[in-house]
Amino acid sequence: MTLLANDWKNQARGLALLVLENVFEDGAYSNIALNQELSHTTLLPKDKSLVTEIVYGTVARKITLEWYLAHYIKDRDKLDFWVYYLLMLSLYQLLYLDKIPAHAVVNDAVNIAKNRGNKKGAEKFVNAVLRRFTKEELPNPETIKRKNKRYSVLYSLPVWLVKKLIDQFGEERAVAIMQSLFVRNKASIRVTNLDKLADIKAATGAEQSILSPVGLVKTSGHFAGTDYFANGNITIQDESSQLVAPTLNIQGNEDILDACAAPGGKTTHMASYLKEGHITALDLYDHKLTLVMDNAKRLHVADKISTQKMDATTVHEHFAPDSFDKILVDAPCSGIGLIRRKPDIKYNKENQDFSALQEIQLQILDSVCQTLRKGGIITYSTCTIFDEENFQVIHKFLETHPNFEQVKLSHTQEDIVRDGCITITPEQYQTDGFFIGQVKRIL
Repeated sequence: MTLLANDWKNQARGLALLVLENVFEDGAYSNIALNQELSHTTLLPKDKSLVTEIVYGTVARKITLEWYLAHYIKDRDKLDFWVYYLLMLSLYQLLYLDKIPAHAVVNDAVNIAKNRGNKKGAEKFVNAVLRRFTKEELPNPETIKRKNKRYSVLYSLPVWLVKKLIDQFGEERAVAIMQSLFVRNKASIRVTNLDKLADIKAATGAEQSILSPVGLVKTSGHFAGTDYFANGNITIQDESSQLVAPTLNIQGNEDILDACAAPGGKTTHMASYLKEGHITALDLYDHKLTLVMDNAKRLHVADKISTQKMDATTVHEHFAPDSFDKILVDAPCSGIGLIRRKPDIKYNKENQDFSALQEIQLQILDSVCQTLRKGGIITYSTCTIFDEENFQVIHKFLETHPNFEQVKLSHTQEDIVRDGCITITPEQYQTDGFFIGQVKRIL
Protein backbone atom coordinates (compact mmCIF):
# COMPACT_ATOMS: atom_id res chain seq x y z
CA MET A 1 0.00 0.00 0.00
CA THR A 2 1.45 3.39 -0.93
CA LEU A 3 0.67 6.41 1.16
CA LEU A 4 -0.25 9.74 -0.34
CA ALA A 5 2.24 12.47 0.50
CA ASN A 6 0.49 13.74 3.62
CA ASP A 7 -1.24 10.58 4.71
CA TRP A 8 1.54 9.87 7.17
CA LYS A 9 -0.02 12.51 9.47
CA ASN A 10 -3.24 10.52 9.65
CA GLN A 11 -1.58 7.39 10.98
CA ALA A 12 -0.83 6.60 14.61
CA ARG A 13 2.98 6.75 14.31
CA GLY A 14 2.90 9.81 12.06
CA LEU A 15 0.73 11.65 14.58
CA ALA A 16 3.04 10.56 17.41
CA LEU A 17 5.94 12.04 15.41
CA LEU A 18 4.13 15.39 15.06
CA VAL A 19 3.49 15.52 18.83
CA LEU A 20 7.10 14.64 19.68
CA GLU A 21 8.43 17.34 17.35
CA ASN A 22 6.20 19.79 19.15
CA VAL A 23 7.54 18.62 22.53
CA PHE A 24 11.25 18.34 21.71
CA GLU A 25 11.58 21.24 19.24
CA ASP A 26 9.09 23.79 20.58
CA GLY A 27 9.14 22.90 24.29
CA ALA A 28 5.42 22.01 24.38
CA TYR A 29 4.13 19.93 27.31
CA SER A 30 3.55 16.38 26.11
CA ASN A 31 0.05 16.08 27.65
CA ILE A 32 -1.14 19.36 26.06
CA ALA A 33 0.45 18.69 22.65
CA LEU A 34 -0.98 15.17 22.65
CA ASN A 35 -4.52 16.23 23.59
CA GLN A 36 -4.42 18.92 20.90
CA GLU A 37 -3.57 16.46 18.14
CA LEU A 38 -5.90 13.73 19.38
CA SER A 39 -8.86 16.10 19.68
CA HIS A 40 -9.13 16.60 15.91
CA THR A 41 -8.04 13.25 14.53
CA THR A 42 -10.27 10.55 13.05
CA LEU A 43 -8.11 7.71 14.40
CA LEU A 44 -9.81 4.72 16.03
CA PRO A 45 -9.62 4.46 19.87
CA LYS A 46 -6.99 1.66 19.70
CA ASP A 47 -4.80 3.84 17.42
CA LYS A 48 -5.25 6.82 19.75
CA SER A 49 -4.04 4.60 22.60
CA LEU A 50 -0.98 3.65 20.53
CA VAL A 51 -0.18 7.34 19.88
CA THR A 52 -0.47 8.06 23.62
CA GLU A 53 1.75 5.10 24.51
CA ILE A 54 4.43 6.08 21.95
CA VAL A 55 4.49 9.77 22.95
CA TYR A 56 4.65 9.27 26.71
CA GLY A 57 6.99 6.29 26.41
CA THR A 58 9.43 8.09 24.10
CA VAL A 59 9.46 11.21 26.30
CA ALA A 60 9.89 9.11 29.46
CA ARG A 61 12.81 7.11 27.95
CA LYS A 62 14.41 9.94 25.97
CA ILE A 63 17.92 9.78 27.50
CA THR A 64 18.02 5.98 27.20
CA LEU A 65 16.93 6.06 23.55
CA GLU A 66 19.46 8.79 22.71
CA TRP A 67 22.23 6.68 24.24
CA TYR A 68 21.32 3.68 22.05
CA LEU A 69 21.01 5.83 18.94
CA ALA A 70 24.44 7.37 19.53
CA HIS A 71 25.95 3.92 18.78
CA TYR A 72 24.40 3.92 15.31
CA ILE A 73 24.40 7.57 14.28
CA LYS A 74 27.74 9.32 13.95
CA ASP A 75 26.56 12.90 13.73
CA ARG A 76 23.06 13.63 14.94
CA ASP A 77 23.32 17.29 13.90
CA LYS A 78 23.55 16.32 10.23
CA LEU A 79 20.14 14.65 10.36
CA ASP A 80 16.83 16.42 9.87
CA PHE A 81 15.39 16.65 13.37
CA TRP A 82 12.24 14.77 12.37
CA VAL A 83 14.33 11.81 11.11
CA TYR A 84 16.01 11.57 14.52
CA TYR A 85 12.66 11.66 16.37
CA LEU A 86 11.23 9.07 13.98
CA LEU A 87 14.15 6.77 14.83
CA MET A 88 13.67 7.50 18.50
CA LEU A 89 9.96 6.64 18.58
CA SER A 90 10.57 3.53 16.43
CA LEU A 91 13.31 2.37 18.75
CA TYR A 92 11.00 2.90 21.72
CA GLN A 93 8.50 0.50 20.17
CA LEU A 94 11.18 -2.08 19.29
CA LEU A 95 12.64 -2.05 22.82
CA TYR A 96 9.58 -1.67 25.03
CA LEU A 97 6.37 -2.65 23.20
CA ASP A 98 6.44 -6.39 22.84
CA LYS A 99 3.00 -6.79 21.24
CA ILE A 100 3.97 -4.98 18.04
CA PRO A 101 5.94 -7.02 15.46
CA ALA A 102 9.29 -5.47 14.59
CA HIS A 103 8.60 -5.54 10.84
CA ALA A 104 5.45 -3.43 11.32
CA VAL A 105 7.43 -0.77 13.23
CA VAL A 106 10.18 -0.68 10.57
CA ASN A 107 7.76 -0.64 7.61
CA ASP A 108 5.72 2.21 9.08
CA ALA A 109 8.82 4.26 9.85
CA VAL A 110 10.17 3.74 6.31
CA ASN A 111 6.81 4.76 4.79
CA ILE A 112 6.68 7.93 6.90
CA ALA A 113 10.28 8.78 5.96
CA LYS A 114 9.53 8.19 2.28
CA ASN A 115 6.51 10.50 2.25
CA ARG A 116 7.77 13.10 4.66
CA GLY A 117 11.19 13.26 3.04
CA ASN A 118 9.85 13.72 -0.47
CA LYS A 119 11.93 10.82 -1.78
CA LYS A 120 15.26 12.37 -0.74
CA GLY A 121 16.65 9.15 0.63
CA ALA A 122 15.62 9.54 4.31
CA GLU A 123 13.76 6.22 4.06
CA LYS A 124 16.98 4.33 3.16
CA PHE A 125 18.77 5.72 6.19
CA VAL A 126 15.84 4.96 8.52
CA ASN A 127 15.54 1.45 7.12
CA ALA A 128 19.28 0.77 7.51
CA VAL A 129 19.45 1.99 11.15
CA LEU A 130 16.30 0.14 12.27
CA ARG A 131 17.31 -3.10 10.51
CA ARG A 132 20.59 -3.01 12.45
CA PHE A 133 18.60 -2.66 15.63
CA THR A 134 16.51 -5.69 14.89
CA LYS A 135 19.45 -7.88 13.79
CA GLU A 136 22.49 -6.93 15.91
CA GLU A 137 23.09 -7.41 19.59
CA LEU A 138 22.32 -4.14 21.31
CA PRO A 139 24.84 -2.23 23.46
CA ASN A 140 24.22 -2.74 27.20
CA PRO A 141 23.90 0.35 29.47
CA GLU A 142 24.90 -1.81 32.45
CA THR A 143 28.48 -1.71 31.11
CA ILE A 144 28.75 2.08 31.66
CA LYS A 145 31.46 2.51 34.27
CA ARG A 146 30.53 5.87 35.83
CA LYS A 147 27.73 5.16 38.29
CA ASN A 148 25.69 8.35 37.87
CA LYS A 149 25.96 8.15 34.08
CA ARG A 150 24.88 4.47 34.17
CA TYR A 151 21.77 5.25 36.24
CA SER A 152 21.09 8.27 34.03
CA VAL A 153 20.95 6.08 30.91
CA LEU A 154 19.14 3.18 32.60
CA TYR A 155 16.38 5.35 34.07
CA SER A 156 16.46 8.27 31.62
CA LEU A 157 17.16 10.96 34.20
CA PRO A 158 19.67 13.80 33.83
CA VAL A 159 22.93 13.10 35.69
CA TRP A 160 22.40 16.03 38.11
CA LEU A 161 19.03 14.56 39.15
CA VAL A 162 20.51 11.09 39.69
CA LYS A 163 23.23 12.62 41.85
CA LYS A 164 20.71 14.66 43.81
CA LEU A 165 18.51 11.62 44.50
CA ILE A 166 21.49 9.56 45.69
CA ASP A 167 22.80 12.42 47.85
CA GLN A 168 19.47 12.80 49.63
CA PHE A 169 18.10 9.26 49.81
CA GLY A 170 21.18 7.01 49.56
CA GLU A 171 21.83 4.76 46.56
CA GLU A 172 19.42 1.93 47.36
CA ARG A 173 16.35 4.10 47.89
CA ALA A 174 17.30 6.42 45.04
CA VAL A 175 17.35 3.43 42.65
CA ALA A 176 13.96 2.27 43.98
CA ILE A 177 12.58 5.77 43.30
CA MET A 178 14.09 5.83 39.78
CA GLN A 179 12.67 2.40 38.95
CA SER A 180 9.22 3.30 40.25
CA LEU A 181 8.93 6.22 37.82
CA PHE A 182 8.27 3.72 35.02
CA VAL A 183 5.46 1.97 36.87
CA ARG A 184 2.22 2.99 35.18
CA ASN A 185 0.40 5.74 37.04
CA LYS A 186 -2.77 4.62 38.83
CA ALA A 187 -6.11 6.25 38.17
CA SER A 188 -7.02 7.92 41.45
CA ILE A 189 -10.23 9.67 42.56
CA ARG A 190 -11.63 11.42 45.61
CA VAL A 191 -15.22 10.54 46.50
CA THR A 192 -17.12 13.66 47.56
CA ASN A 193 -20.06 11.88 49.20
CA LEU A 194 -18.91 9.11 51.54
CA ASP A 195 -22.42 7.60 51.66
CA LYS A 196 -21.89 6.64 48.02
CA LEU A 197 -18.34 5.33 48.41
CA ALA A 198 -19.28 1.64 48.55
CA ASP A 199 -21.58 1.94 45.50
CA ILE A 200 -18.98 3.83 43.44
CA LYS A 201 -16.29 1.37 44.44
CA ALA A 202 -18.45 -1.57 43.29
CA ALA A 203 -19.62 0.12 40.08
CA THR A 204 -16.14 1.20 38.94
CA GLY A 205 -14.22 -1.88 40.14
CA ALA A 206 -11.86 0.42 42.06
CA GLU A 207 -10.06 -0.33 45.34
CA GLN A 208 -9.94 1.66 48.54
CA SER A 209 -6.82 3.85 48.80
CA ILE A 210 -4.41 2.82 51.57
CA LEU A 211 -3.50 6.49 52.13
CA SER A 212 -6.78 8.38 51.83
CA PRO A 213 -10.10 7.35 53.45
CA VAL A 214 -11.97 9.24 50.69
CA GLY A 215 -9.83 7.89 47.85
CA LEU A 216 -10.39 5.06 45.36
CA VAL A 217 -7.72 3.76 42.98
CA LYS A 218 -7.56 1.57 39.91
CA THR A 219 -4.59 0.39 37.87
CA SER A 220 -6.17 2.03 34.82
CA GLY A 221 -9.51 3.55 33.97
CA HIS A 222 -11.20 6.64 32.65
CA PHE A 223 -13.15 7.98 35.62
CA ALA A 224 -13.76 11.37 34.00
CA GLY A 225 -16.09 9.74 31.47
CA THR A 226 -18.54 8.45 34.13
CA ASP A 227 -21.83 9.91 35.37
CA TYR A 228 -20.32 9.97 38.86
CA PHE A 229 -17.82 12.53 37.60
CA ALA A 230 -20.39 14.59 35.71
CA ASN A 231 -22.69 14.66 38.79
CA GLY A 232 -19.90 15.75 41.11
CA ASN A 233 -19.81 12.51 43.17
CA ILE A 234 -16.12 12.04 42.35
CA THR A 235 -13.20 14.15 41.23
CA ILE A 236 -9.79 13.20 39.79
CA GLN A 237 -7.17 13.76 42.48
CA ASP A 238 -3.98 11.90 43.40
CA GLU A 239 -4.08 10.07 46.72
CA SER A 240 -1.18 12.10 48.08
CA SER A 241 -2.91 15.39 47.31
CA GLN A 242 -6.05 14.15 49.13
CA LEU A 243 -4.09 14.20 52.39
CA VAL A 244 -3.76 18.01 52.44
CA ALA A 245 -7.26 19.26 53.31
CA PRO A 246 -7.74 16.94 56.34
CA THR A 247 -4.57 18.40 58.00
CA LEU A 248 -6.40 21.73 58.37
CA ASN A 249 -8.96 20.08 60.67
CA ILE A 250 -11.77 22.29 59.27
CA GLN A 251 -14.72 22.56 61.66
CA GLY A 252 -17.18 24.23 59.26
CA ASN A 253 -17.22 27.96 59.88
CA GLU A 254 -13.64 29.14 59.22
CA ASP A 255 -12.37 31.88 56.91
CA ILE A 256 -9.73 30.11 54.84
CA LEU A 257 -7.16 31.40 52.37
CA ASP A 258 -5.97 29.14 49.55
CA ALA A 259 -2.94 31.11 48.37
CA CYS A 260 -2.06 29.12 45.21
CA ALA A 261 -5.38 27.48 44.38
CA ALA A 262 -5.51 26.33 40.74
CA PRO A 263 -6.80 23.98 39.43
CA GLY A 264 -8.83 23.70 42.63
CA GLY A 265 -8.57 20.05 43.75
CA LYS A 266 -7.54 20.98 47.29
CA THR A 267 -9.77 24.11 47.31
CA THR A 268 -12.90 22.06 46.66
CA HIS A 269 -11.79 19.39 49.12
CA MET A 270 -11.48 22.04 51.87
CA ALA A 271 -14.84 23.52 50.85
CA SER A 272 -16.52 20.13 51.34
CA TYR A 273 -15.94 20.50 55.12
CA LEU A 274 -17.49 23.99 55.33
CA LYS A 275 -21.00 24.89 56.53
CA GLU A 276 -20.93 28.64 57.18
CA GLY A 277 -17.28 29.33 56.42
CA HIS A 278 -15.66 30.66 53.24
CA ILE A 279 -12.55 30.12 51.12
CA THR A 280 -10.75 32.90 49.28
CA ALA A 281 -8.86 31.24 46.43
CA LEU A 282 -5.98 33.06 44.74
CA ASP A 283 -4.01 32.47 41.58
CA LEU A 284 -1.86 34.49 39.20
CA TYR A 285 -3.93 33.77 36.08
CA ASP A 286 -7.56 34.35 35.20
CA HIS A 287 -7.90 31.15 33.16
CA LYS A 288 -6.68 29.13 36.14
CA LEU A 289 -9.20 30.80 38.44
CA THR A 290 -11.90 29.86 35.91
CA LEU A 291 -10.74 26.22 36.31
CA VAL A 292 -11.12 26.50 40.10
CA MET A 293 -14.71 27.75 39.76
CA ASP A 294 -15.59 25.17 37.08
CA ASN A 295 -14.43 22.45 39.46
CA ALA A 296 -16.30 24.06 42.36
CA LYS A 297 -19.57 24.21 40.36
CA ARG A 298 -19.31 20.57 39.29
CA LEU A 299 -18.68 19.54 42.91
CA HIS A 300 -21.52 21.78 44.23
CA VAL A 301 -19.33 23.92 46.51
CA ALA A 302 -19.15 27.12 44.42
CA ASP A 303 -21.14 29.07 47.06
CA LYS A 304 -18.29 28.47 49.57
CA ILE A 305 -15.50 29.84 47.34
CA SER A 306 -14.61 33.22 45.87
CA THR A 307 -11.57 33.80 43.64
CA GLN A 308 -9.13 36.70 43.25
CA LYS A 309 -6.29 37.19 40.80
CA MET A 310 -3.25 37.83 42.97
CA ASP A 311 0.43 37.08 43.44
CA ALA A 312 0.66 35.11 46.68
CA THR A 313 3.83 36.99 47.69
CA THR A 314 1.71 40.16 48.05
CA VAL A 315 -1.18 38.78 50.17
CA HIS A 316 -0.28 40.99 53.18
CA GLU A 317 -0.70 44.09 50.98
CA HIS A 318 -4.32 43.18 50.14
CA PHE A 319 -5.69 41.58 53.31
CA ALA A 320 -5.72 42.99 56.84
CA PRO A 321 -3.96 41.25 59.75
CA ASP A 322 -6.11 38.55 61.42
CA SER A 323 -8.20 38.02 58.24
CA PHE A 324 -7.99 34.21 58.16
CA ASP A 325 -8.37 31.28 60.56
CA LYS A 326 -6.52 28.85 58.32
CA ILE A 327 -4.29 29.12 55.27
CA LEU A 328 -3.17 26.62 52.66
CA VAL A 329 0.02 27.31 50.71
CA ASP A 330 0.24 24.64 48.01
CA ALA A 331 3.45 26.25 46.85
CA PRO A 332 4.89 26.56 43.34
CA CYS A 333 7.69 24.00 43.23
CA SER A 334 9.95 21.98 40.93
CA GLY A 335 7.22 19.34 40.52
CA ILE A 336 9.81 16.54 40.70
CA GLY A 337 7.21 14.36 42.47
CA LEU A 338 5.06 14.33 39.30
CA ILE A 339 7.62 12.80 36.92
CA ARG A 340 5.67 9.56 36.51
CA ARG A 341 2.67 11.50 35.14
CA LYS A 342 4.60 14.33 33.50
CA PRO A 343 7.90 12.92 32.23
CA ASP A 344 8.85 16.23 30.55
CA ILE A 345 9.58 17.69 34.00
CA LYS A 346 12.88 15.86 34.36
CA TYR A 347 14.41 17.49 31.30
CA ASN A 348 13.24 21.04 31.96
CA LYS A 349 14.76 21.63 35.38
CA GLU A 350 18.25 22.60 36.21
CA ASN A 351 19.82 22.05 39.55
CA GLN A 352 20.01 25.73 40.39
CA ASP A 353 16.22 26.11 40.19
CA PHE A 354 15.90 24.87 43.72
CA SER A 355 17.33 27.82 45.61
CA ALA A 356 15.27 30.27 43.51
CA LEU A 357 12.14 28.26 44.24
CA GLN A 358 12.90 28.16 47.96
CA GLU A 359 13.13 31.93 47.95
CA ILE A 360 9.64 32.26 46.39
CA GLN A 361 8.20 29.64 48.77
CA LEU A 362 9.52 31.56 51.79
CA GLN A 363 8.26 34.88 50.37
CA ILE A 364 4.75 33.42 50.06
CA LEU A 365 4.78 32.06 53.61
CA ASP A 366 6.16 35.36 54.93
CA SER A 367 3.38 37.29 53.19
CA VAL A 368 0.40 35.07 54.08
CA CYS A 369 1.41 34.57 57.72
CA GLN A 370 0.83 38.29 58.33
CA THR A 371 -2.91 37.78 57.64
CA LEU A 372 -3.42 34.80 59.99
CA ARG A 373 -5.22 35.06 63.34
CA LYS A 374 -3.49 34.01 66.54
CA GLY A 375 -4.01 30.27 67.06
CA GLY A 376 -4.46 29.82 63.27
CA ILE A 377 -2.56 27.27 61.20
CA ILE A 378 -0.80 27.26 57.84
CA THR A 379 -0.49 24.00 55.91
CA TYR A 380 2.39 24.07 53.45
CA SER A 381 2.46 21.47 50.67
CA THR A 382 4.46 20.72 47.52
CA CYS A 383 4.57 18.01 44.87
CA THR A 384 8.31 17.55 45.17
CA ILE A 385 10.58 15.27 47.21
CA PHE A 386 13.65 17.41 47.79
CA ASP A 387 14.47 18.85 51.19
CA GLU A 388 15.33 22.36 49.88
CA GLU A 389 11.68 22.86 48.98
CA ASN A 390 10.24 21.01 51.92
CA PHE A 391 11.86 20.57 55.34
CA GLN A 392 14.31 23.41 54.79
CA VAL A 393 11.44 25.81 53.99
CA ILE A 394 9.61 24.90 57.21
CA HIS A 395 12.83 25.24 59.27
CA LYS A 396 13.84 28.58 57.72
CA PHE A 397 10.34 29.97 58.17
CA LEU A 398 10.30 29.05 61.87
CA GLU A 399 13.78 30.53 62.36
CA THR A 400 12.62 33.93 61.12
CA HIS A 401 9.10 33.82 62.66
CA PRO A 402 9.35 33.22 66.41
CA ASN A 403 5.58 33.79 66.75
CA PHE A 404 5.04 30.42 64.99
CA GLU A 405 5.71 26.81 65.98
CA GLN A 406 5.58 23.56 64.03
CA VAL A 407 2.47 21.36 64.33
CA LYS A 408 3.44 17.70 64.18
CA LEU A 409 1.36 15.80 61.62
CA SER A 410 0.61 12.08 61.79
CA HIS A 411 -0.79 9.36 59.49
CA THR A 412 -1.85 5.74 59.89
CA GLN A 413 0.94 4.78 57.44
CA GLU A 414 3.91 5.65 59.62
CA ASP A 415 6.46 5.25 56.80
CA ILE A 416 5.28 8.54 55.26
CA VAL A 417 5.82 10.61 58.42
CA ARG A 418 9.25 12.18 59.10
CA ASP A 419 10.06 14.94 61.62
CA GLY A 420 6.35 15.73 62.07
CA CYS A 421 5.78 16.20 58.31
CA ILE A 422 4.13 13.94 55.75
CA THR A 423 6.62 13.11 53.00
CA ILE A 424 5.89 10.55 50.30
CA THR A 425 8.26 9.36 47.60
CA PRO A 426 6.89 7.77 44.39
CA GLU A 427 8.06 4.21 45.08
CA GLN A 428 6.28 3.88 48.46
CA TYR A 429 2.66 3.69 47.31
CA GLN A 430 3.00 4.36 43.54
CA THR A 431 1.59 7.86 44.04
CA ASP A 432 2.96 11.29 43.22
CA GLY A 433 5.88 12.41 45.37
CA PHE A 434 4.46 14.85 47.94
CA PHE A 435 5.20 16.88 51.07
CA ILE A 436 2.96 18.42 53.77
CA GLY A 437 4.15 20.45 56.76
CA GLN A 438 2.23 22.68 59.17
CA VAL A 439 2.91 25.67 61.42
CA LYS A 440 0.75 27.47 63.99
CA ARG A 441 0.71 31.09 65.09
CA ILE A 442 1.22 31.15 68.86
CA LEU A 443 1.79 34.89 69.55
